[in-house]
Amino acid sequence: MIEVLKQPWPWYVSGLAISAIMLALIFFGKSFGFSSNLRTICSMIGAGKRAPFFDFDWKAQRWNLMFLVGAVIGGFIFSHWLDSGVPLALSDATVADLKGLGIDFDGQTVPLQLFNWEYLFTLKGLFIFLGGGFLVGFGTRYAGGCTSGHAISGLSNLQLPSLIAVIGFFIGGLVMTHLIFPLLFA
Repeated sequence: MIEVLKQPWPWYVSGLAISAIMLALIFFGKSFGFSSNLRTICSMIGAGKRAPFFDFDWKAQRWNLMFLVGAVIGGFIFSHWLDSGVPLALSDATVADLKGLGIDFDGQTVPLQLFNWEYLFTLKGLFIFLGGGFLVGFGTRYAGGCTSGHAISGLSNLQLPSLIAVIGFFIGGLVMTHLIFPLLFA
């Protein structure tokens, strides 16, 4: 059983699992979204006393906090007991493009040249991490949710704002990949 869990699941198994979860959430009147947990946590610690945005009944969102806790526990279990040790498979063209930008991809989930303490404390690294974090946080708030919330939950509920947001995510991803990313690592 452990060996089955260590292998990547085919798209049709993962897709059916996500569909089943979405149907269950719709049945129970819930909507999936990971980024809403930050608002819930801020409300829990009393931010609603200073900002009306955080003044809501956070207890109604406890189920979503359990999803957050489960994601952290699941990541821990995977990294300690279920990692197959097989390098991440990227296309040869992607690996060549990364090497052209000075990023050696050695099969890790993230490039170690970028995700380490030494790089973080360089001016460029600090700019990328803080700037990227700000843009992700601002974009999530501005779009009314994160990519998973809009693309999975919003689209499964046939919400037009989610379709618009997902189209924007794809356009932003293309602009980042082809225009901005090469400038950051040139």
